[in-house]
Amino acid sequence: MLLAGKILAIPGIQAMNTPFKNITNVCLGLVFGTLISTYASGQSTNLRSGHPDLATLYNAFDVTQGGIYDAIANISENPDSQEGRMELKMHLDMMAEMDHGGHGGMQMNMDMDSYFGDLETEARIMLGGTLRESHSDDDAREAFTNAEALTERAGIVLARGRSFENAVWDIFANESTSLYQKQNSVNDAIQEYLSSPGNAVSTSPKSAELYLDHPYADAFRMGYPKLSGLLYSNQWLQLASLEAIIIGQVDPQFAGRVPMTLERYWNKVGSDTGMTMFPAPTEMPSVPAISPQLYSQAPMAAVIIDNLNMLESALADVIAYPNLQDRETVIDEIVEQYTSEDMYVAETMEYLLNALRGGIFNQGGPAIGELSQSERNRTRDAMSMNHAMIMSAPN
Repeated sequence: MLLAGKILAIPGIQAMNTPFKNITNVCLGLVFGTLISTYASGQSTNLRSGHPDLATLYNAFDVTQGGIYDAIANISENPDSQEGRMELKMHLDMMAEMDHGGHGGMQMNMDMDSYFGDLETEARIMLGGTLRESHSDDDAREAFTNAEALTERAGIVLARGRSFENAVWDIFANESTSLYQKQNSVNDAIQEYLSSPGNAVSTSPKSAELYLDHPYADAFRMGYPKLSGLLYSNQWLQLASLEAIIIGQVDPQFAGRVPMTLERYWNKVGSDTGMTMFPAPTEMPSVPAISPQLYSQAPMAAVIIDNLNMLESALADVIAYPNLQDRETVIDEIVEQYTSEDMYVAETMEYLLNALRGGIFNQGGPAIGELSQSERNRTRDAMSMNHAMIMSAPN
C-alpha cells in the first residue's frame, strides 16, 4: 500500500495473487494515502511531548483493536468454537424474540468464562501483551487496513477516524493556546476530516436504534466479555484522559489529573487474563458521560467521536455474530449507515439521553471523580425489559 510516500506491505494480501486483487489493493492504497496525507506525520508533538505514556498507549490501542477483530474471526473459524457459537446464537435469538432487538440479557464479567472459554482467554492474553508493547506511528496507521476481518472500506474509515481523533487530542494537549484557539483548530480539523465524506462518519448523532437494535447487536458484548471489556476500557481511557486534559485547562485546580486516569485504566485492564478487582466498562463509553468537557468545547467533534466508537463496536458485533453469511457485505452496509448523513439520525436531546441512560459507572466511571457503584437503580437492560413489558401489557 502507498502511504505517506512509502510502499507498505499489508499482511495477507500477498497470498491473493490474482491480478484484479492486486490492482484493487494498489488503487485503494493510493486513495488511502491521499485521505490521510494531512496526518501523515503521525501523532504530533503536543501530545507526545506532554503526555508520552498516552501517546504510546494510543498507538497500542489501534494495533490491539485490529487484533481484536482478527481474534474474534479466528475463534469463529476454529472448529473447537462450534458449540459456543451455537449457544451464543440461541441466546441472541431468544433475546431478539423478547423484543430487545438483540440488546439485553445477563451481562458477563471479564473474569467469567464466556461461550468460548479458553479460546477467548488465550486471545485476551495475546492482546494484553500487544497492548503493553511499543508500536510505531506506522504500525498504528496500518492497524485497521491490516485487519483481515475488516473490509477495505471499513479499514479506511476507521483509520481516517483515528487520524481525526489524534488531531483533536493533540489540539487540546497544546498548552500554549487558549480554549478559543483550540475550538477554531478543532473546527479546521473537522473540515479536513469531512473533505472525503464517503470515508467520514456523520456529524449528526446516530439513533440508539442503530447501535442497540441492529440485527447483530450484543454478539460482541455477550459472546466476548473479556475482549469487549478490553475495547471499552481503551475507549474509556481515550475519553477520560482527554477530559482530564481539558478540565485542567478550564479550572487549574484540576490540573495534573492524567496520571489518575492512567492508574484507573490499568486497574480496569487487570491481569493478563483480564481478571481484576476493578470492573471494566460493560457499556460503550460515550463523550457526554465520560468527557462532558469535550462535548462542551467541541460538540460536533464529540458527535463524530461517539459515532466512530459506535461503529467500532457495531463492526465487532458483526464479526462476532455466529455463522453469519456474506459477512463482508454486512460490514460495508454498517459502514454506510454510519457515514450517511441521512440514515438513523437522532435529535440532540435523544443523543444526550441515550449517552447517559447506560450509566456513567457502567461506561467506566468518571474521568477524575469517584463513583464506587452504579448511580442507576436499574441497568439499561432492565430498563429495556421493563419498557417492553409496559408496552405489551393489556389495557
